[in-house]
Amino acid sequence: MLSSKLIAMIESHWESIAARILHQIRQDPELDHLRRMPDSDLEDRGREIAKNLGHWLTASEKEVARRYEQIGRTRYQQLVPLHESVHGLHIVKHAILSFVRDQGLGQTTIEVYAEEELEHHVGLFFDCVVHHLVRGYEQELRQALPHTVATGR
Repeated sequence: MLSSKLIAMIESHWESIAARILHQIRQDPELDHLRRMPDSDLEDRGREIAKNLGHWLTASEKEVARRYEQIGRTRYQQLVPLHESVHGLHIVKHAILSFVRDQGLGQTTIEVYAEEELEHHVGLFFDCVVHHLVRGYEQELRQALPHTVATGR
């Protein structure tokens, strides 16, 4: 069972998690395009996930698909390379999980199990997010290509 205590802790500390995300993106030399985005855009993505993690972990795949396919289309329109978009999501995931580990809560067997269970569910969620972000990005890419290139004719 997923620990509501851990989720509540993440949601209540979303600002420090968003700050971690922003710092990591700004420091990563492989994220040329994401680094040029306004702080507010990057913080919004961190806030959207971290502040509402309980919601996202229980959301339907249809809701996740709708939201992250739209973000994928937006990233294409912003000319952010797909690999940077995916890497940015990995940074968000790792910032959330490292925040939990940094709290030093894994003292008992139950706490260790709760952290592992959270990590498992967060991993599944981000797998779904990446899939739908890529799908939205590719949909936008196909629409932008001339019909002859898209169909191979």
